[in-house]
Amino acid sequence: MSVNPVFTEKRPVERSLREIDVSELLEGKRFYPSPASWEDEVLYFLFLDRFSDGRESGGFGSLDGTPVGENDSARPTLLFSPQNDAGTADRDAWFEAGRNWCGGTIAGMKDKLGYLKRLGITSVWVSPVFRQVTGSGDYHGYGIQNFLDVDPHFGTREELRDFVAAAHQSGIRVILDIIINHAGDVFAYEGNAQYTYKDGCEWPVQGYRLHSGDPGSLPFGRMDFESTDGAVWPEELQDEQTWSKHGEIRNWDCFPEFLDGDFCTLKDVHLGDAPKDPALAWDLQRRIREFSPSNALRHLTEIYQFWIAYADIDGYRLDTVKHMEPGAVRYFATAVHEFAVSAGKENFYIIGEITGGRSYAASILDSTGLDAALGINDIPDKLEFMVKGSRSPGNPDTDEQEGYFDLFRNSLLDNKHTRQWYGKHIVTMFDDHDQVGVRHKFRFAGDDFRSELLLPVVLGVNLASAGIPCIYYGTEQAFNGADHRRDDDSYSDVFLRECMFGGPFGSRQSTGRHFFNEAHPVYRFIRDVTELRRDHIELRRGRQYLRQVSATGLDGDFYYPQPMNGQLHWIIAWSRVFARKELLCAVNTDTDNGLTVSIVVDSSIHPPGTTMQCLYTTAEDFQHHAVTVEARQGSSIRITVPAGGFVVYG
Repeated sequence: MSVNPVFTEKRPVERSLREIDVSELLEGKRFYPSPASWEDEVLYFLFLDRFSDGRESGGFGSLDGTPVGENDSARPTLLFSPQNDAGTADRDAWFEAGRNWCGGTIAGMKDKLGYLKRLGITSVWVSPVFRQVTGSGDYHGYGIQNFLDVDPHFGTREELRDFVAAAHQSGIRVILDIIINHAGDVFAYEGNAQYTYKDGCEWPVQGYRLHSGDPGSLPFGRMDFESTDGAVWPEELQDEQTWSKHGEIRNWDCFPEFLDGDFCTLKDVHLGDAPKDPALAWDLQRRIREFSPSNALRHLTEIYQFWIAYADIDGYRLDTVKHMEPGAVRYFATAVHEFAVSAGKENFYIIGEITGGRSYAASILDSTGLDAALGINDIPDKLEFMVKGSRSPGNPDTDEQEGYFDLFRNSLLDNKHTRQWYGKHIVTMFDDHDQVGVRHKFRFAGDDFRSELLLPVVLGVNLASAGIPCIYYGTEQAFNGADHRRDDDSYSDVFLRECMFGGPFGSRQSTGRHFFNEAHPVYRFIRDVTELRRDHIELRRGRQYLRQVSATGLDGDFYYPQPMNGQLHWIIAWSRVFARKELLCAVNTDTDNGLTVSIVVDSSIHPPGTTMQCLYTTAEDFQHHAVTVEARQGSSIRITVPAGGFVVYG
C-alpha cells in the first residue's frame, strides 16, 4: 500500500486561515485510504502527555521487533519491576505531579509503533495535540489556544505529520481528538471575575489573556499582535462574536444552559443560532432545520479540514457533542465528510462523545451524520459491572434493556433496519480518561485485586462482542489507578491518567520506570485475541446472540444467567454469526473456579452430531480439541471455561 514519505520541511504556523491554500496541500498527494469497515479496527486511546517520552529501554521492541536494549545512554528509563518499584513514590508528591504536565511527546509515541502494532492495534486515537493556553496546566489538551499549531510540550506540526506517515507505514490509522464546542481559558470576564450562567445573560469581557491567569490585558477583538502566545488563533476566531459569554455551566442538564455556558473555565464558542425554548429541547428535527451556522463554526470547520490535508488524518473523535446544537454537529460532519471524500478518504470516521443512553445516541447519529457514538454512559458501567458480577448480561426473552448484551439487540425498537446497526456505530470501552458522573474514579483493575484477575474476561467481551472495540492505554499493563480518598474527590480523574513512561507519575505509585512490557500476560492476551479477531470475520462483523447455559445440560434447564442476590459469578456466553458460520464465545466471571457447562448453539449451523473446534482458551494447558454437538435444547456443546477465563469455539 503506497503512503507518503516522511516529511522534514518546517514552515511557519499560519496566523490566519487566509494564509492556507488547501488545494496546494491536496495537489498530487496520495492519502492513506479509509478502512472498508471500522468494525474491523481495534482502537487504542492514549493520553499523549502520559504515554511516552522516547527514553525507555528494555521490555519492548522497535517496529521490526528488534529489542530496545538497556545500554543506550539516551534511554535511561528502565522497565518497571513490581517487586522493587511499586509504591516507592511519596504519595502526595506523586499525586501533585499527576496534576501537571508530565512529558509525553509525539516522538515518544512514534517510537512505540512496534509495541502497538504487535498488540494488534489498527487505529490510534490520540488526545488533543493542539497548542494550549500559555502557562496553563492543561496537559489533557482540551484547553486550546491555537487551533493551527501543536503544543510545544508535545512537539511540532511536522512531528505530528511524520508520526501519521510512520503509523500508516506500519498499517495503523490515526484518529485525532478534536474540539469545536469550546476553546481554552483565552479571555477574562470583566474584573477577572468568575461569572456563572444565569438566564442567558451575556457577561462583560475584560480582554484576551496574554497567558494563563492574565486578567485580560489584550484587546478583545482582532489584533495585530507579533506573538501568537496570547489570545486565540487563527485570528478569525478573535472576533467578539466567536464567544457565547454566558459564564460557567452550573446545571449540566438544563437546556439551553448546557449548550451555551462555558465548560468550567473553558470558553464556549458560539456555533450558531437555533430555537432556545426549553419546550423544544426534544425536537431535534426543528432545531436542526432552523439552525443558522456562525462564522466561528465555519472557521473551525476549515481548520479541521486543514488538518486532514496537512497530516493525512484518518478520523476524528469529536468532544462534548452533548454541549453543541445538533445543527452545528450536522454542519460540521457534512463538511468534513465531503472534504475527506474529495481527498480519497471514502470512510473518514467521526466518532462523537455522546453522553446519554443508547436511543439518544442513535437519534443524534441519525440526525447529525456522525458515524459512531462514544461515551454512552451505560456501556462502560454495564460492561464493567457485568464482568464483576453485579449486573445482568441481558435477557432476550424480554424487551427490557437491562443488561450489556441488550444494548446490541432489538434494533427494531429504535427503527434500525439491521440488527448489526449498533455494532457498526458504537465504540465500546470500559476504561477511559473521564468517567463522567463518577465521584471517586478508578480504572477497571483499581478497586480490588480480583478485578485485575478479571481483565481477560472484560477484554474478551470487549474484543469479541459487537461494537468497535477501544482499549484505554495502560490496560494492557494492568494499570490500577484509583482514587481511594474518602473526603476529597477533587482532581479524581488524575488517577486514571498514569504515565506509561514512568516519569514523575508512573502507575502503581512509582516514578522513573516504564511499562512497555511486551511479556506482560495482559498484553499477550490482547495480542492473541486481536489476532483471532483478525482471522475470523465473525468476531468483527457477525450478528450477536446471547446464549442460554446449563449446569446439568438437561432439556428445560437452560437459562440466560442472571444475578442472584446481586451477584453473578458464572458463565456468560454469546455467539457471533456471519454468512452461515458461528463462533461461540464464553467468559467465566468466577475467578476461583473453572466451570463446566452446556451452552446453546445454532442448530441449523451446528446440528447434533457435528463438532466444534476450540480456537482459543486461557487455560494454561491449551490444546486444540473438538467437542461434539449434543441434541440438548436443540443443539448445545459442553465445555469448560477456566476461572476468570475466556474461550472461543467454532
